[in-house]
Amino acid sequence: MKVLIVDSCHPVLKQKFEASGFVCDYFENITKDKALNIISQYDGLIIRSKFIIDKLFLDSAINLKFIGRVGAGLENIDVQYANEKGIKCFNSPEGNRDAVGEHAAGMLLSLFNNLYNANTEVKAGIWDREKNRGIELKGKTIGIIGYGNMGSAFAKKLSGFEVKVISYDKYKVNYSDGYTIETDLQGIFENTDILSLHVPLTRETKNMVNDDFISNFKKDIYLINTSRGQVVDTKSLVKNLKSEKILGAALDVLEYEKSTFENLFINDIPETFNYLIKCDKVLLSPHIAGWTHESNFKMADVLADKIISAYI
Repeated sequence: MKVLIVDSCHPVLKQKFEASGFVCDYFENITKDKALNIISQYDGLIIRSKFIIDKLFLDSAINLKFIGRVGAGLENIDVQYANEKGIKCFNSPEGNRDAVGEHAAGMLLSLFNNLYNANTEVKAGIWDREKNRGIELKGKTIGIIGYGNMGSAFAKKLSGFEVKVISYDKYKVNYSDGYTIETDLQGIFENTDILSLHVPLTRETKNMVNDDFISNFKKDIYLINTSRGQVVDTKSLVKNLKSEKILGAALDVLEYEKSTFENLFINDIPETFNYLIKCDKVLLSPHIAGWTHESNFKMADVLADKIISAYI
């Protein structure tokens, strides 16, 4: 089994592959055009988000048996076409679910306790206790949309805060556990104080959180997004932050990210992004919710085990 690795990942993946008899070529800086020219030589491909694996690429991969993505989402791979060609697609959401759950909890606590603003002010010599009076989580209802690896990990992290966690997942039933109560979308709309998104980016979820969606909530809400930036329509978010239908937002992802997730479209900064930057009700981080030292190892480790067990 000859494998092409085109993205940086923890060395444990390559080590496990080679210990199982795989031959690995690791070209961290390879371009898509160069990969396209040599992919026919390989049985396997390992990628994060360097480039899109489209039909043209897959048609050139005449010997490819699998694609492994070091991470959770598979939106940069045409999975349907790959399956049609008999190419299996693997990912490793088990590897970064704890990181995402902890990051979402951290962002929520920071937002509710004004920690960023308070830190900035104190360092500037401003001691304003009343302005930075916090809000307690206890007694709040947290609505989770998407109860897979990430959503369930977040619910578990919240279990000590004496909150009520409800969740909706269009593709799962009978999954209520000790950490969440299963509900429908209407239940999310009627009861949520804090909405947390844990869905993949698909045709269904792109711009899912728009003005019409937000207007369905009975209460004014806080929003956490650690899934994909394009799940939230930023214009609608800004509109509802201004009207205070959304009381605050913690965003690890933005719709302005490039497909590699490594950069923003910053040549012409959109007016909506400028608003998010300046708004003290918004907390931002650069797509790092699942980006810990531990998850770097676990994502590669889990992915290697999945692929090896499928072919050895």
